[in-house]
Formats: sequence, C-alpha cells, structure tokens
Amino acid sequence: MLRACVIDFGKGWERHVPLVEFSNNNSYHARPEIIHETTKKIVQIRQGLQAARDRQRSYANIRRKPLEFQVGDSVMLKVSPHKVAQKLELPKELSNVYSTFHISNLKKCVSKESLVIPMKELRLDDKLNFVEEPVEIMDREVKQLKQSRIPIIKVRWNSKRGLEFTWEREDQIHAKYPHLFSNISLASN
Repeated sequence: MLRACVIDFGKGWERHVPLVEFSNNNSYHARPEIIHETTKKIVQIRQGLQAARDRQRSYANIRRKPLEFQVGDSVMLKVSPHKVAQKLELPKELSNVYSTFHISNLKKCVSKESLVIPMKELRLDDKLNFVEEPVEIMDREVKQLKQSRIPIIKVRWNSKRGLEFTWEREDQIHAKYPHLFSNISLASN
C-alpha cells in the first residue's frame, strides 16, 4: 500500500500517509498482526521524515549568518533584475544604476586590495553585463561526441580580472568575432 501511495502521489506522498493508514486499518485482514505491523511501519516512516526535516533545519540554521552592515562598509553586489529590497547610496559614476537591491545580493567586501575599477575602463551592455572581447585564439581541438565532432578553440579574453582563457565552440566565436579568424583557416572546413 505504501509503495502504491508513493507511485500515485509522487513528491507529495508523505501528506497522504494518513489516508493509507486509515484505509489499512479499515480493511479486512486475515491476520490482525498485519494491521499492527503496517501501523508500526507508518509511525516509523513519520518519525524518519520528521528526523530528516529536523536535521535539515539544524544544518540550515548553523550556516545562516545575520547580515549586518555599517555606514561606510564596502560591499560586493551581485546584480539580479528581479529582487528588490535595500537602497544604497552609490557613487556619481553609477547614477544610471537603480540603487535598490535585495539584501541577499550584498556581500561584505573583505579584500585588502582595492577592487575599484574606474567606470571609464569598463564596457557594459544595456543589461549592465561586462563586455569582454576575445583577443586571440590560443589553441584548437576537436571534441569527439558519440555521433558528431565539434571544433572548439581556446580563447584569450581582455578581462579586467587578469589573464582569462576559455574553451568555446569555434562556429559560435567565428560568427560573433570573424576578425579573429583572418589569418586562420577554420577547423570545420
């Protein structure tokens, strides 16, 4: 009965355990000890589920730390377009940025070195994402999948964080940045 309950009700099956218990206790059984054993198993399942919930709650509470900021503290901001809650006083260079953010997007900045990059050095798109351009193709390979071969290239980017390399699909980079391929023949040709 429990197996059928899990299959029928899917993810919310534990909410329906009382129905299984009721059905089992009100069914005709050849042996009364079956009722007792089934009820005992249902009680054990409930206790196990409650113990699991309690464990998860305690793990979450251990890692949960209250966020406290003082006026003048530096914070790191993770931009997310759908969450709003905390208003910040931003520098004049960021006057075109909406100054209200969800508190979970703020993290205390504990770096000793200055992470400030002058706004004139940044390239941002209309959604305020950093625009980083590829500088050159460093290497190329062909990724072998079960039924296809995909040419990939190692690209060096002009990142403000220092040297940054990523492996990208050759056809996608060629479509966006054809100038990188002026001296190179495509591996897919």
